[in-house]
Formats: sequence, C-alpha cells, structure tokens
Amino acid sequence: MRALLVVNPAATTTSARTRDVLIHALASEMKIEAVTTEYRGHARDLGRRAADSDDIDLVVALGGDGTVNEVVNGLLHNGPDPEGLPSLAVVPGGSTNVFARALGIPNDAVEATGAILDALADRSERTVGLGLAAGTPGTADEAVPGRWFTFCAGLGFDAGVIGRVEQKRERGKRSTHALYVRQVLRQFMDDPHRRNGLITLEVPGRDPVTDLALSIICNTAPWTYLGNRPIYASPKASFDSALDVLGLKRLSTPAVTRYATQLLTSSPERGPHGKHAVSLHDLTDFTLHSKAPLPFQMDGDHLGLRTSVTFTGVRRALRVIV
Repeated sequence: MRALLVVNPAATTTSARTRDVLIHALASEMKIEAVTTEYRGHARDLGRRAADSDDIDLVVALGGDGTVNEVVNGLLHNGPDPEGLPSLAVVPGGSTNVFARALGIPNDAVEATGAILDALADRSERTVGLGLAAGTPGTADEAVPGRWFTFCAGLGFDAGVIGRVEQKRERGKRSTHALYVRQVLRQFMDDPHRRNGLITLEVPGRDPVTDLALSIICNTAPWTYLGNRPIYASPKASFDSALDVLGLKRLSTPAVTRYATQLLTSSPERGPHGKHAVSLHDLTDFTLHSKAPLPFQMDGDHLGLRTSVTFTGVRRALRVIV
C-alpha cells in the first residue's frame, strides 16, 4: 500500500517529536510520503493530488477537523467516487477532533495510529455520507463554489462564535474549551438578531420555516464535544443518512438558558426541544436564506458572511479506515 501523510505542523495537541514517532510507525507498515502543510489550503491541494494520482491508495490526515476538511475537499474535487478514490484515515491532532471521534477513533494520536494500523490489517473500513454547501443560484451568493463538510455547518449564531474564536487565535490565544465558552457569552451579548431571527429554511415539498435565529446542520452525532462530554444537537444524525437540521427561533435569555441546559444534558436519545425548536432528519436538499448577511461555518472553520446557502446530503461519499 502506498500512502500520503498530510501533516499539519500547527496541530494543537501533537508535538514535533510525537509526529515523528507516528510517521515512523506508519512507515513501518506501508510505503508512505509525509508532507507538512505550509499554507492555508495546502492540505486541500495535497488531497487533490492524491485523487488525481494513479498509485496512492490511502491519505492519512494528521491534524484537526480543519485539516481533515481540506483533505476531503481535495479528494472530492471532482465529486464522490468511493471505489475509485483513495481511502481516508485520520490521526486526530486538533483541540476537538469531532470527525475522528464520531468515527470511533481514539482521541489520542498514538492510540489512533495503532487503531488505524489494526484496521488496515483487518481491512476494516466504512463508506460515510458527507454534506455539500454552495451558494444558491439566483442570489448574491450564487458564485460561491460548493464545499464539502464532514460533520457540521452553521449559519448565524454558532458561526459567529467560531469567527470570534478564530480572531482570538490569530492574536495568539490557544484553542481551548474555555475560550469557546467565553466567546459564546460574548456572541450572545452582541448578536443583534438573536431575538428576531432572519433565517428561512426551505425544503422541497414542505412549508418554509421562518424567523430562525440559529441553524445548525449536522452530518453525524454528536455535534461537538465539551472536553470529553459529547453534545448532541441532532441525535438522529448519522454518517449513514443525509443531513439533519436544528433551528431555534428565539435566543432570549430564558430560551438560551433552556437550550444550553438541554445541550449540556443531551444524549443519543434526546437533543434540544421545545415550541421554538425545529428538528428535521435525513434531508438530501434544502436551502437557508437570510434577510441580512450572517456568519457561516463548516467543520468549525469560519467562512465569512452569507445570505443564502444550498445544502446537499450525499450518502456513501467517501471510504474511511476505522
């Protein structure tokens, strides 16, 4: 087997020494080329190179969810082809690692490497579904190209939080769960649209859902982790189905307190609920429109402001080693 190892040197939880150990462990079992990313989008370019190659069987992403997202978008630059494209393996190195953990991969990089080697020996893999988001035809965002996401996307409040976190990280702050909690509070205090939602959800064949203040799109469950605690925004979401949507119509202080409590106590059986909560399961096509530009995120990466995004849930899009 020939593999390409994509290494993010800025991965939060792995040192240079740890990365060297992992590279040697993988190289002992396969012919591997290790490439360290040097710029934003480099992992995507490497994934594209692997997809276009005739002799790469596997791409291993060593990094966080952002690195994985870039690799996946490179691999799928010509669309899904589970049987024809290289498989993906993930060695978690970020602060949260939602995609890897949702697949059941250990959150420790060394343990994850051992699990991947065992899976390769056993030929253990699965084909997962992914989400695709693009600018909506006929809107101001129609020129925005499609981009794949592995576990979640969001328009509005949660994307605003991620944007704030990224600004802090650019100023030298470490990505910690405490940092995220602080930015949630600041976003809540500053968000001018939290009481009167601007978002409309349109699903073919259904009545539109209007006045959403928050919209979270999930491709799997859990949605994220707070330390070791899984948080379920859409408990039914799965890599084996299309996309799930959680929308909240009110983010007043009592509503936020209630929904925050429901998220912290969520489980695979129950997520946020109530008369101002909207939960939809297994959607293959839908669009979110906003009356004003709102922050947009995919897989924890802030992508700027959007007014309209069209989503597609694609089942069986990519082979992963598990």
